[in-house]
Amino acid sequence: MKGPLFYAKILLFGEYGIIKDSKGLAIPYNSYQGALKLTDNTSEEAIESNKNLEKLYHYLTKIDKNLVVFRLEELKRDIANGMCFDSSIPQGYGVGSSGALVAAIYDKYAEDKITVLENLTRDKLLKLKAIFSAMESFFHGKSSGLDPLNSYLSLPILIKSKDNLEATGIPMQKEGKGAVFLLDSNQVGETEPMVTIFMNKMKKEGFRKMLNEDFAKYTDACIDDFLHGNMKSLFGNVKSLSKVVLTNFKPMIPKAFHNLWKQGIETNDYYLKLCGSGGGGYILGFTEDYEKAKQILKKYRLELVYRF
Repeated sequence: MKGPLFYAKILLFGEYGIIKDSKGLAIPYNSYQGALKLTDNTSEEAIESNKNLEKLYHYLTKIDKNLVVFRLEELKRDIANGMCFDSSIPQGYGVGSSGALVAAIYDKYAEDKITVLENLTRDKLLKLKAIFSAMESFFHGKSSGLDPLNSYLSLPILIKSKDNLEATGIPMQKEGKGAVFLLDSNQVGETEPMVTIFMNKMKKEGFRKMLNEDFAKYTDACIDDFLHGNMKSLFGNVKSLSKVVLTNFKPMIPKAFHNLWKQGIETNDYYLKLCGSGGGGYILGFTEDYEKAKQILKKYRLELVYRF
């Protein structure tokens, strides 16, 4: 058995803001993917994955049956037979490794599942998001459900607020000089401690004000610019957003990258922002000249996500 592929995701805009109801835009990232498979593979990764699936199974037995019903006996049997999640998605890198696994489990074992082929009304999207939120909380303690939703549908998703989201289209890539890219920080990030730091910061009025005013304003403007192909305006807003993040989200940016982040803002050669919760993993970059940015950042491993 080898199940269908589920892709990584990138939250282009909206990290942390979506926890507090501002806009977000997530896109599938097809360079990495994972699938459930039955295997007699005895590699360390396969054994570790199988153990994790067993823990997830026990967690799923307690999920509210009014929300979702799983064929638990079938899942239990497949895990006992050595099933693992065969994935190339790096863990702790902010590109949705647990989201792809959750999507794969729902796809294979959920009763009366909502499928991608249906007319995806807002109610169906919100129901899927609620199911995925409950499932993925096993990994992060608290999950928006957005990563698995993106992976399951393999469509760009526009989050307008907590209760308002829609599948959307993004402009076709062009063979231009500009690009969105991933920069590998070479260290693993953990979601839960980062979210805890964020929640503690939210207790301060000044931080809440910054989030509601500056952060949300620039995030929303970036999303509008990106979806409408207004690239000139986009780079101005990404620069402003990069500044706000550097000033207010320092603990989420690995120390070794504070100066590099600042250098991008000062030179306008590239702008950096968080990819997911931060603390390590990938950092997201935007540049009007990818070849130039590659030269400047040649010490680091970059991956191209999208061309303008």
